[in-house]
Amino acid sequence: MEKELQVYIDGIYYPKSQAKVPVYDHGLLYGDGVFEGIRAYNGIVFKLKEHISRLYRSAHTLMLKIPLTEEEITEAVLETLRKNSLRDAYIRLVVTRGVGDLGLDPRKCPKPSVIIITDTISIMSSEAKEKGISTVISWVRRHPVDTTTHEIKSLNYLNSVLAKMEATAYGADEAIGLDKTGAISEGVGENLFIVKDGKVFTPPSSTGALAGITAKLAIEFAKNLGYDVAEANITPFQLFTADEAFFTGTAAEVVPIREVNKRQIGNGKPGPVTKKLMAAFEKATSDRAFGVPIYP
Repeated sequence: MEKELQVYIDGIYYPKSQAKVPVYDHGLLYGDGVFEGIRAYNGIVFKLKEHISRLYRSAHTLMLKIPLTEEEITEAVLETLRKNSLRDAYIRLVVTRGVGDLGLDPRKCPKPSVIIITDTISIMSSEAKEKGISTVISWVRRHPVDTTTHEIKSLNYLNSVLAKMEATAYGADEAIGLDKTGAISEGVGENLFIVKDGKVFTPPSSTGALAGITAKLAIEFAKNLGYDVAEANITPFQLFTADEAFFTGTAAEVVPIREVNKRQIGNGKPGPVTKKLMAAFEKATSDRAFGVPIYP
């Protein structure tokens, strides 16, 4: 019988089937908490320090006091992977406001809760990177920067869930969100880039887009390859008429976009810039300089 995965909850490990959250936890009742999705490749937790740093920035914005230091959470993530004998994994690191009452007041939640899940994930088909994916611009606008903006990686992802449902209804692989002005913001869980005339563009965080860790790496790789990269507002027209378009994200990695709202992007195939960035990213995942080893 296969051994059941262990889930870390507030310093205790529980079998996956027994890992539970109290019904009075504000993370469940109100989406009051933050999280990070992290990947491990061949025994290396990719960009772990950067993910944990972003977790604390999100928590700071919500005035959520994480009950562990960054070093303690780092070790807890690594130990959870070791307990599950995982070298290639998807890690979901969650901090909720903790147990309170049925009211909104976070002061009723005396102790935040830390959860670490280590498992596998698959959000794109096996052909996605070879052929690119289809997308649709959603009617669901991304939350503005003065609301529950996706700059904060919070547990409130209803915005993304609704957009994903729309993409599925239209037979598309993924959805793209606009900001309140109608400019492109991001995908439901990915940052978006376009290539036009040899230059690379991505929306600024002012659109409500998350400051993606994979996106930052893609920008670094693109500059190293000699491409001009700029943050700029991107209109749907500019997306439709781009030479190339692609998503970046921890789960998605780097994935080409071949179609937006039935409009073919470029020649409908992964473009040369996208291919080079995909190759650079794949190479980086096996480089210890880009992560933290699970086993010293």
